[in-house]
Amino acid sequence: MSKRELIASGVTDLEMQESYERCRKLNSQHGKTYYLATLLLPPGKRPYVHALYGFARYADEIVDDLSSTLTNQEKSDWLGNWGNEFLRDLKRGKSDDLICKAVVDTVNRWEIPTELFEAFLHSMRMDLTVRQYQTFKDLYEYVYGSAAVIGLQMVPILEPTSQIAYERAQDLGIAFQLANFVRDVSEDLNRGRIYLPMDELAQFGVDRTYLEKRIADKNVKNALKFQIKRVKELEEKSRSGIDFLHPSSRPCIEAARILYCGIVDAVEAIDYEVFQKRAKVSIAKRLKVALPAWVQGVSARKKFGQGHVQGIATKFN
Repeated sequence: MSKRELIASGVTDLEMQESYERCRKLNSQHGKTYYLATLLLPPGKRPYVHALYGFARYADEIVDDLSSTLTNQEKSDWLGNWGNEFLRDLKRGKSDDLICKAVVDTVNRWEIPTELFEAFLHSMRMDLTVRQYQTFKDLYEYVYGSAAVIGLQMVPILEPTSQIAYERAQDLGIAFQLANFVRDVSEDLNRGRIYLPMDELAQFGVDRTYLEKRIADKNVKNALKFQIKRVKELEEKSRSGIDFLHPSSRPCIEAARILYCGIVDAVEAIDYEVFQKRAKVSIAKRLKVALPAWVQGVSARKKFGQGHVQGIATKFN
Protein backbone atom coordinates (compact mmCIF):
# COMPACT_ATOMS: atom_id res chain seq x y z
CA MET A 1 0.00 0.00 0.00
CA SER A 2 1.43 3.37 -0.94
CA LYS A 3 2.12 6.03 1.66
CA ARG A 4 -0.08 8.28 -0.45
CA GLU A 5 -3.13 6.10 0.19
CA LEU A 6 -2.49 5.92 3.92
CA ILE A 7 -1.81 9.63 4.28
CA ALA A 8 -4.92 10.43 2.20
CA SER A 9 -6.86 8.21 4.62
CA GLY A 10 -5.55 10.10 7.61
CA VAL A 11 -3.60 7.06 8.83
CA THR A 12 -0.27 8.40 10.09
CA ASP A 13 0.60 6.13 13.06
CA LEU A 14 3.31 3.67 11.99
CA GLU A 15 1.85 0.67 13.82
CA MET A 16 -1.56 1.43 12.38
CA GLN A 17 -0.06 1.70 8.91
CA GLU A 18 1.51 -1.73 9.39
CA SER A 19 -1.87 -3.18 10.30
CA TYR A 20 -3.56 -1.68 7.25
CA GLU A 21 -0.75 -3.00 5.07
CA ARG A 22 -1.22 -6.50 6.46
CA CYS A 23 -4.93 -6.33 5.66
CA ARG A 24 -4.13 -5.15 2.14
CA LYS A 25 -1.89 -8.16 1.58
CA LEU A 26 -4.62 -10.53 2.73
CA ASN A 27 -7.06 -8.89 0.32
CA SER A 28 -4.61 -9.09 -2.58
CA GLN A 29 -3.65 -12.71 -1.89
CA HIS A 30 -7.11 -14.17 -1.35
CA GLY A 31 -9.50 -11.89 -3.21
CA LYS A 32 -7.98 -10.85 -6.51
CA THR A 33 -11.23 -9.63 -8.06
CA TYR A 34 -12.19 -7.70 -4.92
CA TYR A 35 -8.69 -6.27 -4.76
CA LEU A 36 -8.80 -5.10 -8.35
CA ALA A 37 -12.14 -3.40 -7.76
CA THR A 38 -10.84 -1.72 -4.59
CA LEU A 39 -8.12 -0.01 -6.64
CA LEU A 40 -10.88 1.84 -8.50
CA LEU A 41 -11.84 3.73 -5.34
CA PRO A 42 -10.29 7.08 -4.38
CA PRO A 43 -6.85 6.38 -2.81
CA GLY A 44 -7.99 7.67 0.57
CA LYS A 45 -10.77 5.07 0.81
CA ARG A 46 -8.84 1.99 -0.27
CA PRO A 47 -7.17 1.20 3.09
CA TYR A 48 -10.54 1.00 4.85
CA VAL A 49 -11.90 -1.51 2.35
CA HIS A 50 -8.67 -3.52 2.56
CA ALA A 51 -9.17 -3.65 6.34
CA LEU A 52 -12.70 -5.03 6.06
CA TYR A 53 -11.81 -7.64 3.46
CA GLY A 54 -8.58 -8.50 5.25
CA PHE A 55 -10.55 -9.24 8.41
CA ALA A 56 -13.04 -11.40 6.53
CA ARG A 57 -10.35 -13.31 4.69
CA TYR A 58 -8.32 -13.92 7.85
CA ALA A 59 -11.31 -15.36 9.70
CA ASP A 60 -12.18 -17.51 6.69
CA GLU A 61 -8.62 -18.84 6.55
CA ILE A 62 -8.86 -19.82 10.21
CA VAL A 63 -11.86 -21.95 9.37
CA ASP A 64 -10.60 -23.50 6.14
CA ASP A 65 -6.87 -23.37 5.60
CA LEU A 66 -4.96 -21.77 8.45
CA SER A 67 -3.95 -25.09 9.98
CA SER A 68 -5.00 -28.45 8.59
CA THR A 69 -3.61 -30.07 11.74
CA LEU A 70 -6.30 -28.59 13.97
CA THR A 71 -9.56 -30.36 14.69
CA ASN A 72 -12.82 -28.51 14.09
CA GLN A 73 -13.20 -28.11 17.86
CA GLU A 74 -9.72 -26.59 18.11
CA LYS A 75 -10.51 -24.27 15.23
CA SER A 76 -13.81 -23.35 16.86
CA ASP A 77 -12.04 -22.54 20.13
CA TRP A 78 -9.41 -20.49 18.31
CA LEU A 79 -12.00 -18.63 16.25
CA GLY A 80 -14.21 -18.07 19.29
CA ASN A 81 -11.38 -16.65 21.37
CA TRP A 82 -10.10 -14.46 18.55
CA GLY A 83 -13.60 -13.25 17.65
CA ASN A 84 -14.53 -12.49 21.26
CA GLU A 85 -11.32 -10.54 21.73
CA PHE A 86 -12.08 -8.57 18.56
CA LEU A 87 -15.58 -7.73 19.78
CA ARG A 88 -14.10 -6.56 23.09
CA ASP A 89 -11.65 -4.42 21.14
CA LEU A 90 -14.55 -2.86 19.24
CA LYS A 91 -16.17 -1.87 22.54
CA ARG A 92 -13.00 -0.29 23.90
CA GLY A 93 -12.21 1.37 20.56
CA LYS A 94 -8.71 -0.01 19.99
CA SER A 95 -6.86 -3.26 19.40
CA ASP A 96 -3.33 -4.61 19.74
CA ASP A 97 -3.93 -7.43 17.23
CA LEU A 98 -2.02 -6.96 13.97
CA ILE A 99 -5.12 -7.52 11.84
CA CYS A 100 -7.81 -6.13 14.11
CA LYS A 101 -6.04 -2.84 14.82
CA ALA A 102 -6.88 -1.48 11.35
CA VAL A 103 -10.38 -2.98 11.42
CA VAL A 104 -11.27 -1.31 14.72
CA ASP A 105 -9.90 1.96 13.36
CA THR A 106 -12.09 1.60 10.25
CA VAL A 107 -15.17 0.81 12.34
CA ASN A 108 -14.56 3.86 14.52
CA ARG A 109 -14.03 6.24 11.62
CA TRP A 110 -17.11 5.11 9.69
CA GLU A 111 -19.37 4.15 12.61
CA ILE A 112 -19.96 0.64 11.28
CA PRO A 113 -22.42 -1.32 13.48
CA THR A 114 -20.88 -4.00 15.71
CA GLU A 115 -23.74 -6.42 15.02
CA LEU A 116 -22.51 -6.86 11.44
CA PHE A 117 -19.30 -8.39 12.77
CA GLU A 118 -21.20 -10.52 15.26
CA ALA A 119 -23.24 -11.96 12.38
CA PHE A 120 -20.09 -12.60 10.37
CA LEU A 121 -18.39 -14.48 13.19
CA HIS A 122 -21.57 -16.51 13.72
CA SER A 123 -21.46 -17.68 10.10
CA MET A 124 -17.78 -18.57 10.38
CA ARG A 125 -18.62 -20.80 13.35
CA MET A 126 -21.41 -22.42 11.33
CA ASP A 127 -18.82 -23.56 8.80
CA LEU A 128 -17.24 -25.74 11.46
CA THR A 129 -20.41 -27.72 12.20
CA VAL A 130 -22.95 -27.39 9.37
CA ARG A 131 -22.32 -29.58 6.35
CA GLN A 132 -25.44 -28.84 4.29
CA TYR A 133 -28.58 -26.71 4.27
CA GLN A 134 -32.03 -28.12 3.66
CA THR A 135 -33.67 -24.96 2.29
CA PHE A 136 -32.62 -21.57 0.98
CA LYS A 137 -34.07 -20.05 4.14
CA ASP A 138 -31.65 -22.19 6.14
CA LEU A 139 -28.79 -21.19 3.87
CA TYR A 140 -29.73 -17.51 4.12
CA GLU A 141 -28.78 -17.46 7.81
CA TYR A 142 -25.25 -18.41 6.79
CA VAL A 143 -25.10 -16.21 3.69
CA TYR A 144 -26.32 -13.13 5.53
CA GLY A 145 -23.40 -13.34 7.95
CA SER A 146 -20.78 -14.49 5.46
CA ALA A 147 -21.60 -12.14 2.59
CA ALA A 148 -24.48 -9.68 3.03
CA VAL A 149 -22.86 -8.07 6.05
CA ILE A 150 -19.65 -7.44 4.08
CA GLY A 151 -21.61 -5.24 1.72
CA LEU A 152 -23.33 -3.52 4.63
CA GLN A 153 -19.97 -2.85 6.29
CA MET A 154 -18.67 -1.23 3.13
CA VAL A 155 -21.61 1.04 2.36
CA PRO A 156 -20.67 3.85 4.82
CA ILE A 157 -17.23 4.11 3.19
CA LEU A 158 -18.89 4.34 -0.23
CA GLU A 159 -21.05 7.22 1.08
CA PRO A 160 -24.68 6.34 0.39
CA THR A 161 -27.29 8.97 -0.37
CA SER A 162 -30.25 6.74 0.51
CA GLN A 163 -31.11 3.75 2.66
CA ILE A 164 -31.74 1.93 -0.62
CA ALA A 165 -27.99 1.57 -1.02
CA TYR A 166 -27.89 -0.69 2.04
CA GLU A 167 -30.74 -2.86 0.83
CA ARG A 168 -29.17 -3.37 -2.57
CA ALA A 169 -25.74 -3.99 -1.05
CA GLN A 170 -27.21 -7.04 0.70
CA ASP A 171 -28.50 -8.34 -2.63
CA LEU A 172 -25.12 -7.90 -4.30
CA GLY A 173 -23.21 -9.50 -1.44
CA ILE A 174 -25.49 -12.52 -1.52
CA ALA A 175 -25.17 -12.76 -5.31
CA PHE A 176 -21.39 -12.82 -4.93
CA GLN A 177 -21.55 -15.62 -2.39
CA LEU A 178 -24.01 -17.72 -4.34
CA ALA A 179 -21.84 -17.36 -7.45
CA ASN A 180 -18.98 -18.74 -5.38
CA PHE A 181 -21.08 -21.71 -4.31
CA VAL A 182 -21.89 -22.59 -7.92
CA ARG A 183 -18.24 -22.40 -8.99
CA ASP A 184 -16.85 -24.21 -5.93
CA VAL A 185 -19.16 -27.24 -5.71
CA SER A 186 -16.25 -29.67 -6.04
CA GLU A 187 -13.94 -27.77 -3.70
CA ASP A 188 -16.66 -27.53 -1.06
CA LEU A 189 -17.32 -31.25 -1.34
CA ASN A 190 -13.64 -31.80 -0.55
CA ARG A 191 -14.34 -30.05 2.75
CA GLY A 192 -17.47 -32.08 3.33
CA ARG A 193 -19.83 -29.19 2.62
CA ILE A 194 -22.70 -28.50 0.24
CA TYR A 195 -23.92 -24.93 -0.04
CA LEU A 196 -26.68 -25.60 -2.57
CA PRO A 197 -30.04 -26.09 -0.80
CA MET A 198 -30.83 -29.78 -0.62
CA ASP A 199 -34.55 -29.40 -1.36
CA GLU A 200 -33.71 -27.46 -4.54
CA LEU A 201 -31.19 -30.09 -5.63
CA ALA A 202 -33.85 -32.75 -5.03
CA GLN A 203 -36.08 -31.09 -7.64
CA PHE A 204 -33.55 -32.33 -10.20
CA GLY A 205 -32.95 -35.74 -8.68
CA VAL A 206 -29.69 -34.70 -7.01
CA ASP A 207 -28.61 -35.43 -3.42
CA ARG A 208 -25.25 -35.60 -1.63
CA THR A 209 -24.43 -39.07 -2.93
CA TYR A 210 -25.28 -37.98 -6.47
CA LEU A 211 -23.03 -34.91 -6.21
CA GLU A 212 -20.19 -36.93 -4.77
CA LYS A 213 -20.00 -38.88 -8.03
CA ARG A 214 -18.65 -35.60 -9.45
CA ILE A 215 -20.26 -36.02 -12.84
CA ALA A 216 -21.90 -33.01 -14.41
CA ASP A 217 -24.73 -34.86 -16.10
CA LYS A 218 -28.06 -33.40 -17.19
CA ASN A 219 -29.51 -33.44 -13.68
CA VAL A 220 -26.55 -31.65 -12.12
CA LYS A 221 -26.41 -29.11 -14.92
CA ASN A 222 -30.09 -28.31 -14.52
CA ALA A 223 -29.60 -27.92 -10.78
CA LEU A 224 -26.74 -25.47 -11.40
CA LYS A 225 -28.82 -23.55 -13.93
CA PHE A 226 -31.47 -23.11 -11.24
CA GLN A 227 -28.89 -21.64 -8.85
CA ILE A 228 -27.40 -19.38 -11.53
CA LYS A 229 -30.84 -17.95 -12.25
CA ARG A 230 -31.05 -16.75 -8.64
CA VAL A 231 -27.59 -15.16 -8.85
CA LYS A 232 -28.57 -13.22 -11.96
CA GLU A 233 -31.85 -12.10 -10.43
CA LEU A 234 -30.08 -10.77 -7.34
CA GLU A 235 -27.42 -9.12 -9.46
CA GLU A 236 -30.04 -7.33 -11.54
CA LYS A 237 -31.90 -6.25 -8.41
CA SER A 238 -28.70 -4.86 -6.89
CA ARG A 239 -27.87 -2.57 -9.81
CA SER A 240 -30.17 0.27 -8.78
CA GLY A 241 -28.31 0.64 -5.49
CA ILE A 242 -25.11 1.76 -7.20
CA ASP A 243 -26.76 5.05 -8.19
CA PHE A 244 -27.22 5.83 -4.48
CA LEU A 245 -23.47 5.87 -3.77
CA HIS A 246 -21.03 8.76 -4.06
CA PRO A 247 -20.07 9.12 -7.76
CA SER A 248 -16.41 8.34 -7.00
CA SER A 249 -17.48 4.98 -5.49
CA ARG A 250 -19.72 3.81 -8.31
CA PRO A 251 -17.09 2.54 -10.80
CA CYS A 252 -15.60 0.26 -8.12
CA ILE A 253 -18.90 -1.42 -7.26
CA GLU A 254 -20.03 -1.61 -10.88
CA ALA A 255 -16.78 -3.35 -11.83
CA ALA A 256 -17.06 -5.72 -8.87
CA ARG A 257 -20.65 -6.54 -9.87
CA ILE A 258 -19.73 -7.38 -13.44
CA LEU A 259 -16.58 -9.32 -12.64
CA TYR A 260 -17.72 -11.31 -9.62
CA CYS A 261 -21.19 -12.14 -10.86
CA GLY A 262 -19.42 -12.98 -14.12
CA ILE A 263 -18.28 -16.16 -12.38
CA VAL A 264 -21.59 -17.79 -13.27
CA ASP A 265 -21.12 -16.75 -16.91
CA ALA A 266 -17.77 -18.53 -16.75
CA VAL A 267 -19.52 -21.63 -15.36
CA GLU A 268 -21.91 -21.53 -18.30
CA ALA A 269 -18.95 -21.11 -20.67
CA ILE A 270 -17.41 -24.40 -19.45
CA ASP A 271 -20.79 -26.12 -19.87
CA TYR A 272 -21.20 -26.47 -16.09
CA GLU A 273 -18.26 -28.89 -15.85
CA VAL A 274 -17.45 -27.67 -12.35
CA PHE A 275 -15.94 -31.01 -11.29
CA GLN A 276 -13.38 -30.99 -14.09
CA LYS A 277 -12.54 -27.30 -14.44
CA ARG A 278 -12.46 -24.16 -12.33
CA ALA A 279 -14.52 -21.40 -13.90
CA LYS A 280 -12.54 -18.18 -14.15
CA VAL A 281 -13.19 -14.68 -15.38
CA SER A 282 -10.47 -14.15 -17.97
CA ILE A 283 -7.74 -11.56 -17.60
CA ALA A 284 -8.94 -10.04 -20.87
CA LYS A 285 -12.42 -9.50 -19.41
CA ARG A 286 -10.98 -8.09 -16.20
CA LEU A 287 -9.00 -5.54 -18.15
CA LYS A 288 -11.96 -4.80 -20.42
CA VAL A 289 -14.03 -3.92 -17.34
CA ALA A 290 -11.35 -2.39 -15.13
CA LEU A 291 -9.74 0.05 -17.56
CA PRO A 292 -12.93 1.97 -18.48
CA ALA A 293 -13.96 1.87 -14.81
CA TRP A 294 -10.63 3.42 -13.84
CA VAL A 295 -11.16 6.22 -16.36
CA GLN A 296 -14.68 6.76 -15.02
CA GLY A 297 -13.39 6.83 -11.47
CA VAL A 298 -10.74 9.44 -12.23
CA SER A 299 -13.31 11.52 -14.07
CA ALA A 300 -15.79 11.27 -11.19
CA ARG A 301 -13.16 12.36 -8.66
CA LYS A 302 -12.30 15.39 -10.78
CA LYS A 303 -15.95 16.35 -11.17
CA PHE A 304 -17.42 15.44 -7.77
CA GLY A 305 -14.40 15.14 -5.51
CA GLN A 306 -13.34 12.06 -3.52
CA GLY A 307 -15.98 12.35 -0.84
CA HIS A 308 -15.04 12.07 2.82
CA VAL A 309 -11.91 9.93 2.87
CA GLN A 310 -11.21 10.04 6.61
CA GLY A 311 -14.53 8.74 7.90
CA ILE A 312 -17.88 10.40 8.27
CA ALA A 313 -20.97 8.25 8.63
CA THR A 314 -24.08 9.17 6.67
CA LYS A 315 -27.34 9.25 8.65
CA PHE A 316 -30.86 8.73 7.33
CA ASN A 317 -34.10 9.65 9.00
